[in-house]
Amino acid sequence: MAYATVEDLEARYGELTDERQEQASVLLDDAAVLIDCMASIDTEDETRMAAAKAVSCSMVNRALSASESDMYGVSQQTMTAGSYSQSMSYSNPSGDLYLTGTEKAMLGISGGYIGSIRPRIGGSDD
Repeated sequence: MAYATVEDLEARYGELTDERQEQASVLLDDAAVLIDCMASIDTEDETRMAAAKAVSCSMVNRALSASESDMYGVSQQTMTAGSYSQSMSYSNPSGDLYLTGTEKAMLGISGGYIGSIRPRIGGSDD
């Protein structure tokens, strides 16, 4: 079950062609699977559902933006003309769906936990 619709995506990032709408629909389903594997979303919690919708749209927009480039899949590019040069690298060259740190926080996904337990020796609480 997708957390967002193609209409939700278009409301945030603009209209899509018919072909891109089909691709977006599939990617929204994929985004929901990724979210479900990483977080437990309570469908009764409106805030978490709104976060899942926003995160899904953001993930799919990144993936769609990457595939719009003529240089899809390129992770580094350098151009030189005389003494001038330009260098670029793409943040998501293969159009993967992924969660940013902020998105993980929105979904309640936290990092690891480090702590310690004070050993109890004998029967004393001291």
